[in-house]
Amino acid sequence: MRDVISTPGAPSSPFFSQGVKAGPFLLISGMTGLDTSTGELAGPTVQEQTWQAIANCGEVLKAAGLSLDDVVEVGVLLTHPADFAGMNEEYVRHFPENPPARYVTKLGVDLPGILVSIRMTAYTG
Repeated sequence: MRDVISTPGAPSSPFFSQGVKAGPFLLISGMTGLDTSTGELAGPTVQEQTWQAIANCGEVLKAAGLSLDDVVEVGVLLTHPADFAGMNEEYVRHFPENPPARYVTKLGVDLPGILVSIRMTAYTG
């Protein structure tokens, strides 16, 4: 059994669900730094895009009645591996203590202007 979670507060596409609740977990699709209020990227830096990508994931969490405190795993895809330190600058602001498990890898597709994509898994209890 699975439940699809959707919200107007995060980027959407007919090609993926924003979130899918399956059993005790919520899986959130990769979110970019697209600001849904403007339809534009949050900015040209990896810090700005990381902030927005995490905020977009937060909107999906909120739609499911959860928060960043419920996140158990994060996947980060970077267009440029050299942006690792900049991404970490913003990431630590959202997970200052006891952060979730995480992996970081290179984004495999070329999306104009996109510097980071972030996906999450949360435990719904």
